[in-house]
Amino acid sequence: IGMRQQKYTQSGGVRPYGISTLIVGFDMDGTPRLFQTDPTGIYSEWVANAIGRNSKTVKEFFEKRYPGIRRVKDEDAPPDEENVEMQLSDFDDEATIKLAIRALLEVVESSKNIEIAYLKKDQPLKFMEKEEIATIVASIESEKKKDE
Repeated sequence: IGMRQQKYTQSGGVRPYGISTLIVGFDMDGTPRLFQTDPTGIYSEWVANAIGRNSKTVKEFFEKRYPGIRRVKDEDAPPDEENVEMQLSDFDDEATIKLAIRALLEVVESSKNIEIAYLKKDQPLKFMEKEEIATIVASIESEKKKDE
C-alpha cells in the first residue's frame, strides 16, 4: 500500500493519494499489528495511534496511559498518575476499548461523534453499536465525577 501511495505521489499525470491510513491485522502467528501509511508512501508500525484532526492530542493521551508506548512526562499530571505503570496484560478487550473512548473524548465535541470498530483474531471487523458506546461514555463520566 505504501509503495502504491508513493508511486502515485511521484508520477506525473496521476492524482496522488491525499490520505494517511491505519491498517490493522494479525500475523500468521496471531500477533496483532498496526501500521500507518502517509501519502508519500512512508509507513511505520505502532502499538496505538490516531490520524486526522486533533490526532496529536490523542497520541499524547496514549503515550501517557497505554503500556508499551514511551512515557512522556506530563507537568500537569498529579504525581501518582504520572508514575502509574500498567502492563499490557492488564488491558483486556474492554479496558482497551474504554481507553480508546477516553482518548476520543479528549477531542470530540459530543460522544455521539464517536464510532468504534475492533478486530479480533479469526473474526470479522465489528462495529460497536451507539448504545454500547453510550454506556461506556456514561461509565467514564461517572468515574470522572467520583474523582472530582
